[in-house]
Amino acid sequence: MKALVTGGAGFIGSHLSELLLDEGWDVVALDDLSTGSDTNVFHLRGRNGFHLVVDSVLSEAVVSELVRASDAVFHLAAAVGVRLIVEQPGRTLLTNVQGAENVLECCARFEKPVLVASSSEVYGNHPQDVTLSEDAQRIYGPTTAKRWAYADTKALDEFLALALRHERGLRPVIARLFNTVGPRQSPQYGNVVARFAQRALAGEPLEIHGDGTQTRCFCHVSDAVRALRGLLDLADGQIYNVGSTERITIADLARQVLEATGSSSELLFVPYEEVYESGIAEEMFHRAPAIDKIQAAIGWRPTIGLDAILADVISYIRANQAPSRT
Repeated sequence: MKALVTGGAGFIGSHLSELLLDEGWDVVALDDLSTGSDTNVFHLRGRNGFHLVVDSVLSEAVVSELVRASDAVFHLAAAVGVRLIVEQPGRTLLTNVQGAENVLECCARFEKPVLVASSSEVYGNHPQDVTLSEDAQRIYGPTTAKRWAYADTKALDEFLALALRHERGLRPVIARLFNTVGPRQSPQYGNVVARFAQRALAGEPLEIHGDGTQTRCFCHVSDAVRALRGLLDLADGQIYNVGSTERITIADLARQVLEATGSSSELLFVPYEEVYESGIAEEMFHRAPAIDKIQAAIGWRPTIGLDAILADVISYIRANQAPSRT
């Protein structure tokens, strides 16, 4: 079996490629290395059955040939990170919409099953006591808030996959990922766990946007890719949440990172209007998934708690001596 993993040199894509290789798949990782990195897959380059193609999902000819030669497709390529989305909304729209269109069109033409990696961002902004099931309402902010461009593109990717299933028999499955974290994740694009850990180890202030009462649920990447692999076997045209149900406020996360690293870094609370030079990025205050559906479908649930996640991320950053970014 041969799998095409778009975004295969990215954080999640590199871990998924590794899992597939361990299962005996041949893997072609397609990545333009704009937010991914060849260092993420350096340890895979010598393995039998692994191939890195440095090109873009925007290249119709490349995507067509790679999909045709594959048995299954995992579409993970996307513009990532709140900072990139706010500062380059045009790039987000083009990469996420046109790239998905190219991949899904080819999967329909060549009759290949495809997993589409979506995001919890599609749910929008919900109150703290809401646990988000796959049929939850979407609550978005104003169209002038650039953050929602990403949510809209991922929602459009979902709609397109389901439309092609209805019209042309495409076999998609959609995974809405909730804050996947772990080794090889770059803090450059605003990923909060990696950013906090890197700053704590460097003795720099941990910058918290707003008052820190917003909550998140963090899922280890090794748990997440197990879910993606299992969902691909379904290809049933359904949407599944993939994430942890262990909630924590961002302020408490920062304190836990300080304790885990033994750092004396201070906590610096920054008003939202001061976060991005290009203007405020509207916050999504609370996100927690319901995972009953995926548990019933493939028996998946996360196995790694937050303490172990932080230990893993901190160990990785220490080992790689990652420099701090401001």
